[in-house]
Amino acid sequence: MAPQNLSSPYPRKGHHSMAGKTVMSSSLGGGKGKIGPGGRGIGGGSRLRRHRKVLKDNINGITKGDIRRLARRGGVKRISSMIYGDVREAIKARLNEILKDCVAIVEHSKRKTVTVNDVIWALRRQGRPIYGFDNIDK
Repeated sequence: MAPQNLSSPYPRKGHHSMAGKTVMSSSLGGGKGKIGPGGRGIGGGSRLRRHRKVLKDNINGITKGDIRRLARRGGVKRISSMIYGDVREAIKARLNEILKDCVAIVEHSKRKTVTVNDVIWALRRQGRPIYGFDNIDK
């Protein structure tokens, strides 16, 4: 498609006239910007979502075997059957503390994704630094 010079004082959409020469613009996508699966842009109005995931308490995803493995690493020989629920609650409370700090860091830096450095900063702030992550500034 060859660009055409029209006698109109206003150039056509997608064309820019410079010193009597008409140049095609190289924008792709037709000017729609970011459009999500709903077709109304990001956050554009109420619409039905394709999949609405039902949130449930996933603390039971930490299995009895997982807890036993952690206890063995800590040197525990035998475990009572009454312990597993308490351990799950302790893990949940600890994760809540770490995630609150991570969310504060992410919101302050105006991001939406939690990175490894955010978790390292949160653990370091709570006085529980994790070893092996020295170069945090990258």
